[in-house]
Amino acid sequence: MNSEKTLTFYLSKRLLKQVDAKQNGFVSKVARVAETSGFQVRYEQNSKQARIASMMNDGYAMFHMDDPFHDHALTMRKVYSYPFWQIEKDAKRWEWAVAKRQFEPTEIDQGLARDFVENWRKWLFQGQAENPMRSGFVYVPLQGRVLDNRSFQTMSPLDMLRETLGHEQQRPIIATLHPNENYSTDEIAELETLINKHPQLKVTSAPMAKMLAECDYVVAENSSAAFFAHFFGKPSIHFAKIDFHHAGLNVGEIGVSAAFEQITNHSPNHEAYLYWFWQIMAINAGRADVSDRIRLAMQNAGWPM
Repeated sequence: MNSEKTLTFYLSKRLLKQVDAKQNGFVSKVARVAETSGFQVRYEQNSKQARIASMMNDGYAMFHMDDPFHDHALTMRKVYSYPFWQIEKDAKRWEWAVAKRQFEPTEIDQGLARDFVENWRKWLFQGQAENPMRSGFVYVPLQGRVLDNRSFQTMSPLDMLRETLGHEQQRPIIATLHPNENYSTDEIAELETLINKHPQLKVTSAPMAKMLAECDYVVAENSSAAFFAHFFGKPSIHFAKIDFHHAGLNVGEIGVSAAFEQITNHSPNHEAYLYWFWQIMAINAGRADVSDRIRLAMQNAGWPM
């Protein structure tokens, strides 16, 4: 085996089982593209130690969502829903190629975009996005570490809530906690203090689709709810960096006050944006050109395809 032409996938136990059962189509497609380019393909259980050791190998490494920290590594990540993926040199979504591209809605075929979004709206939301309304509240999907101001955020999630309360004087603010996050007692206490101080603020466990179907607009750090809001025709304010920033109002660029002043009249071309972001800029594992798109991503990273 030529070690320099070896591609090793570093995958979780769950993904390794899917590959063994031939249930992960995208990994299999990436592997086939590599094999047709002369690579030997290997699979290894993912761990920090294994990824560090990959730097010492002569071959190439494909991580799943983890930082591809050396020259012969890339990372792959689903783009919010299967079958859309990216293969990138950086694990940070806001550093991806799509984040740095300019979105030009006038360059998108509106008929293609409308049909594309209609099909995916039905598939993803099973009718919940067909007749969205504006019921007069603001939806704030909270993520984890609500007290921390991380490097990609303009402020902490709790401070984002405070700014929302300070700028939105009319509508109720309804926040949700992320179902996969474990919040500390300090985080819950701070949130309860804010709720007690502001009757305008409520926290609910309502599902994302229901909230998107009924809210007036979304305020988020970089929650995927702000991306899926496009399917419901709802505008969003972003308080953090993200790959899908193009059609939202970005606090980091225009400031908090300007974002809230503009939000009620902000009406991007939601269908054109979704078509551009997924069908043009992402790798669609269900399309006939998926192998060409995978190969191009690897070539752009300097791999010998």
